[in-house]
Amino acid sequence: MDLDLSPEHELVRDTVRSFALERVAPVAEALDRDGRFPYEIVAELGELGLMGMPIPEAYGGGGTDTLSYALAIEELTRIDSSVAITVAAHTSLGTMPILLFGSEAQREEWLPQLASGKRLAAFGLTEPDAGSDASATRTRAEGRNGSFVVNGSKIFITNAGTDISSCVTITALTGDGEISNLIVSNGTPGYEISEPLHKLGWRASDTRELSFRDCEVPERNLLGPRGEGFRQFLEILDGGRISVAAMGVGLAQGAYDLAYAYAQERHQFGRPISKFQAVQFMLADMATEIEAARALVYRAAWLKDQGRPFAREAAMAKLYSGELSNRAANWSLQIHGGYGYMDEYPISRLYRDQKILEIGEGTNEVQRMVIARHLGL
Repeated sequence: MDLDLSPEHELVRDTVRSFALERVAPVAEALDRDGRFPYEIVAELGELGLMGMPIPEAYGGGGTDTLSYALAIEELTRIDSSVAITVAAHTSLGTMPILLFGSEAQREEWLPQLASGKRLAAFGLTEPDAGSDASATRTRAEGRNGSFVVNGSKIFITNAGTDISSCVTITALTGDGEISNLIVSNGTPGYEISEPLHKLGWRASDTRELSFRDCEVPERNLLGPRGEGFRQFLEILDGGRISVAAMGVGLAQGAYDLAYAYAQERHQFGRPISKFQAVQFMLADMATEIEAARALVYRAAWLKDQGRPFAREAAMAKLYSGELSNRAANWSLQIHGGYGYMDEYPISRLYRDQKILEIGEGTNEVQRMVIARHLGL
């Protein structure tokens, strides 16, 4: 058993860490304050090959393994969650369905532009009345003269409405109890995208509501066999949980970094607050739990790379890292005291960004349901 990262994985980690510190950290506060999508950052990430890491080189991607991808997401989240979720949602949710379930023609049409980062993809699963119960989708796609006519809506969709968004893959009923996935190109008549939704956190990421009114989608845009959409999106969510779990670790590590530095600088009663046992214990607990969460995430990624079952471990990693990020952000803000409540301190942004990690990609309760099923309960 070798628990060390390989030199290649260390290179990925260090490269992304340097980029995040040098290019993302200086603008993260302004992006959050203005709710501005980070186009310049995304372009640079594309040039570094980080927008299509697990996509095979034959389609213009990096051909990297899942662990490398998780390391990159962790390091980006350590500095800014909005940038990290832009990469993660584009890769795990937007691009992977086409890679895993698309025809060769669909892969050749879509993957090169998506893997380059010049265009973004989205995944439309959640609906106003179908969140955790994603099988309750009401969006319908009626087959008609070689096309599907789509009517319905999706909500809380990431990356669908930017200037470089290319397409969204949506789940829709193509028959009674039959869910299929369809690729819908941006600009298709009848496909309407709302103004950006205003959020507690992730303010620099793009989140929209999508509406489909007699939207005609070519039959060739059916992703995989008709009626396989439910199975497909469950598989996509299993893989996506690894990236969101990596975000949990990254945010917890970022919160720890801020708390550790502040505790060295802040003096009370004539000495740094890091010398007080109450603060030391919070930092010790954070450091310990971060190592535990990181091990869960890396193991889930490793299992996926080995071609072994990983759904249970991905759910465990997502559950634990999400709840840890809550504790870490809370402890870190507590160490900052009143200053941490001010937006001028980065912990305020991390504190707001954290909560969605316990909701998105399956709530904590859903993760427990998934784990319980794998336990045979």
